[in-house]
Amino acid sequence: MTSMVFSECSTSTASRLLPRSLRKDAVVLVRRLSLPRRSCAWMAPLSRRTLAVGAAAPTSPPPSVAIEACAKVIDGKYVAKQIRDEISAEVSRMKEAIGVVPGLAVILVGDRKDSATYVRNKKKACESVGINSFEVHLPEDSEEEDVLKFISGFNDDPSVHGILVQLPLPSHMNEQGILNAVTLEKDVDGFHPLNIGRLAMRGREPLFVPCTPKGCIELLHRYGIGIKGKRAVVIGRSNIVGMPAALLLQREDATISIVHSRTQNPEEIVREADIIIAAVGQANMVRGTWIKPGAVIIDVGINPVEDSKSSRGYKLVGDVCYEEACKVASAITPVPGGVGPMTIAMLLSNTLTSAKRAHNFQ
Repeated sequence: MTSMVFSECSTSTASRLLPRSLRKDAVVLVRRLSLPRRSCAWMAPLSRRTLAVGAAAPTSPPPSVAIEACAKVIDGKYVAKQIRDEISAEVSRMKEAIGVVPGLAVILVGDRKDSATYVRNKKKACESVGINSFEVHLPEDSEEEDVLKFISGFNDDPSVHGILVQLPLPSHMNEQGILNAVTLEKDVDGFHPLNIGRLAMRGREPLFVPCTPKGCIELLHRYGIGIKGKRAVVIGRSNIVGMPAALLLQREDATISIVHSRTQNPEEIVREADIIIAAVGQANMVRGTWIKPGAVIIDVGINPVEDSKSSRGYKLVGDVCYEEACKVASAITPVPGGVGPMTIAMLLSNTLTSAKRAHNFQ
């Protein structure tokens, strides 16, 4: 008979996987064998690094911890604040030197509350570093031509250096056609096919890299976590995160595997990884038993789950079961406060890069 150890997670317990007749015994086993909760140590990032696609990663390996110890926390909120401070200083320097202020235009279609919140946060972030922000809010029933008209205007506007179309768009619109209408030189989201194509090819440099994957790699860089020669697994293959994250890791000379909805025995593949980037959108899917001791985890997922103790009635968790993973991994991003703040910081970075390129400012 195979012996098994179960550990509880915030939203679901391993005992849910057992037949009903065995669940009671499993819960007792959980209580007896689970380790005491510990506060995870905060992990200080390295000093400032250049925000470049092809920046060489430090060669020092991630810190190794015992299985029963708690992983060090990779603080995305702290790093994003560092990056915003760096961007603010560069924006001020550019304004003083040549009188140019970077500008970001955001187009929002419809009345989705989450999209409106994202746009509002981006506007606040622009203001915090001195970047000009331009916002267009169109009604849900707008025609595709209305969106294309504003994109064309921003493409021709020299005061706008980045254009972002907030997704998702209403179902009656051709998302691909609209995104492709953004000129390559202002595609600060990094979703233009030519940017993705250049990212995939050796010896080519994209003008911009998608913000969330770029933020993931920047966290690894800033914490001195080596990527070269490591085995990395990306969970999820979306055009927005999974696919470009895998391409970026490959550029850093990692050996890549991608786990997706049709992958058989995903836990066996994940268990081989030195670095895990989880971006699948399923709460607590990656369990502690999936993780190799000492692995580094970047959790992109942000999923609402019921929580009667919260005033909102829910809380946010990642794709990785944090309570289990932090006892096995050497370092891990929290949710919230990990990758999320980095996404907007990278958007600001891309906008600044675009303005510098447009005016040949070093």
